[in-house]
Amino acid sequence: MDRGPAPRIPIWWMAFGYFACYWPYSGLVRATADGILPGLSGELKGLTLQPLQVASSLVSMFLFITLIGWWKYPGRRSVLGARIPFPSLWTALSGVCTALVIVTTNLAYTFSGVSIVFVMLLMRGGVLILGPIVDALNRRRVRWFSATGMMLSLAALVVAFAEKGGYAISILCAIDVAVYLLAYFVRFQFMSRIAKSADAARNVRYFVEEQMVATPFLVALLALFALLGRGEMAEQVRAGFVGLPAGAIPYVVLAGIFSQGTGIFGTLIFLDRRENTFCIPVNRSSSVLAGVFASFTLALLFGMRVPSAYQLAGAALVILAILVLSLPGVLAQRRRAPAAASRS
Repeated sequence: MDRGPAPRIPIWWMAFGYFACYWPYSGLVRATADGILPGLSGELKGLTLQPLQVASSLVSMFLFITLIGWWKYPGRRSVLGARIPFPSLWTALSGVCTALVIVTTNLAYTFSGVSIVFVMLLMRGGVLILGPIVDALNRRRVRWFSATGMMLSLAALVVAFAEKGGYAISILCAIDVAVYLLAYFVRFQFMSRIAKSADAARNVRYFVEEQMVATPFLVALLALFALLGRGEMAEQVRAGFVGLPAGAIPYVVLAGIFSQGTGIFGTLIFLDRRENTFCIPVNRSSSVLAGVFASFTLALLFGMRVPSAYQLAGAALVILAILVLSLPGVLAQRRRAPAAASRS
């Protein structure tokens, strides 16, 4: 089957798409969970939002891949005489890790008493640390601007932790963050070994095969937990399937669509052929900035607390990291301009 050339999308356009989806996504999840949006009459537990949100992401994912014409890239197997897209073992396992990232991210914005910006700095900073570790394990060269961008992003974490009382989180939140980081570590290993290639078609194949598994697996996991689980968390999931308030439905559907958008753009950033120590700060910086915008949006619209000076200082360091990471591209473009002028 002729798959044809895969598109090459500049990483900074993908970073903008990630930011543009993460801003409304994080704000919607927090505002819906807190019950402050019009039509809501009270707080909703985090897991109550998951079933419909993940189902909306599932539909969005299949529509996106279909509309953009990427079903031709994944591997295929014969099932009942038909050749259908089918993931490899490793992309399937990566999809399971992605499912864990999705559910832990969704939960992160529902823990009461923890700022959106702080929990994002905590989770994103942990992933930043993984970048050079994975690059070292896979013998990828780390360039100076990648290392500088990573250090500036980590400095944002240090500033956030300097805030008195800013690191008071619950045990459940700490477990959520630990699972999130472990899933990302395994996922980065798979990406670095079988994707992140100069061959764009190979990267698209990885993306589609991983997405084919991630959200369907999460829907099945939530359904199984609702059927067989016991305790308060299982009750929350069951309520999400059968008892979600009608006023919350449009907000949760929108959150699911934007969540899938972050999954699309975020994964394509990670799959860029450059080292993880470059790609991860690009991805993480976009989400931290989106969290700051979401916090200010909620403060302006609903009177929620604005980010603290420490958190804003951390965000400023993130912006500086973005500028450092973009510097090589800007310099390369300036070098190409005189050469093009001399040829003309």
